[in-house]
Amino acid sequence: MVEPYEALLKKAYTHVTEPSESVERFSVPEARSYIEGKTTVLENFADIADVLRRDQDHLLKFLLGELGTAGKIDGSRAIFNGKFEPALISSLIKSYTEDYVICSECGKPDTRLVKDDRVLLLRCDACGGHRPVRKRKARTEPVANEVTEGATLDVEVQSVSRRGDGVVRMGKYILYIPGGKPGQKVKVRITRVSGSIVFTERLP
Repeated sequence: MVEPYEALLKKAYTHVTEPSESVERFSVPEARSYIEGKTTVLENFADIADVLRRDQDHLLKFLLGELGTAGKIDGSRAIFNGKFEPALISSLIKSYTEDYVICSECGKPDTRLVKDDRVLLLRCDACGGHRPVRKRKARTEPVANEVTEGATLDVEVQSVSRRGDGVVRMGKYILYIPGGKPGQKVKVRITRVSGSIVFTERLP
């Protein structure tokens, strides 16, 4: 005998699983960094690592490799040798999150890093998916004579500074591109070099 529609509907509702109240919206803290003398301080480094559920040493190693500098963990902060714009630090935290935290199958952060025969895998506890952690392409280290006043370069803008200039990171150098926007490919001439800071002008 076929059960009435209302009875079937009621039975179906009894098997519906209520959403877990412990599931919270994943939100990575905004990187709070500032330049102090000849160093850059990431003030809430420990908080970011905790939210990402990743080892602080692993996160620091990634950031140092991308910035091409040395640094250390100081309590809840990370200190990097050199002057780096906050926008660059924030973009690297985002890149780390995409590469080492977010599951590419379900988009959730419920993952962990495991090694399988020397291959580092990102394994998701939410959907069971896993993938090798992709290696980021190393940035090209310019030879010294390329970073001299009057030299011309073809670059791609990576981020924007607080003053609105485009920022390009090349090895140990930070190039500022007037009016540059992330993703733009532009030709520039170097007008001044001050340590690792490089000022440029855009060419047609």
